[in-house]
Amino acid sequence: MRRPGRTAVPLFLAAAVLTVSGAGSAQAAGYRYWSFWEGDGGTGWTYATQGPSLVRPDDGTVWGFRFSVSEDSQDSAQPRRAPDFSTICAGTPPKGGTERIALVIDPGTAADAPEGERPPALRTACARVAPGSSAAEALASVATPLRYDSSAMLCAISDYPRTGCGEQVAGASGASGGPADGAAPSGDPVSAQGSDGSGGGPSAGVLTGVGAVLLLGVAAVLRARRSR
Repeated sequence: MRRPGRTAVPLFLAAAVLTVSGAGSAQAAGYRYWSFWEGDGGTGWTYATQGPSLVRPDDGTVWGFRFSVSEDSQDSAQPRRAPDFSTICAGTPPKGGTERIALVIDPGTAADAPEGERPPALRTACARVAPGSSAAEALASVATPLRYDSSAMLCAISDYPRTGCGEQVAGASGASGGPADGAAPSGDPVSAQGSDGSGGGPSAGVLTGVGAVLLLGVAAVLRARRSR
């Protein structure tokens, strides 16, 4: 009578592992949106901690916008151009009473694009703005039209994409096009806002769940053996 019980333990274990793994796959949904980045003064980017309407950039800084699909702030793709102020603003000399803000506008790849749309080319711009202007104002001075939703989330830059705003994309496995951005985007773009864009493996939560199931299964096997 014990043989069926011993067989049921590994079957239960296998089913539980598959269930946990399946739950992780079901959660692999991303969001398509423009993320906002701060140049680190060298060759890298840091995910912005505030949205562009709140940031008041200093003269000589570089800010980036990247359109992509990502699951969370840990896999959002960075702009694919180095934040090099001297190169971007080389043709824009200093002028009294103004500030120069370098911008990298990266519409992402074809894999990130909504159905039926093609991303425009990546471009850079040097915005000359009044002191104290926001990053959103700097962007508006060089890339129109901009489109926002009712909660002030940036939906489109230079009319890309034509439709949609932070919509969920089922089955996303991470951002494309390089390293990177928490939660579903809402309000200012920073609320959607990242590191490695691979996104191919299971999340830490899934791995923890699988580990817990395995430990429970091992304990059940040991109890079954002791009862023989």
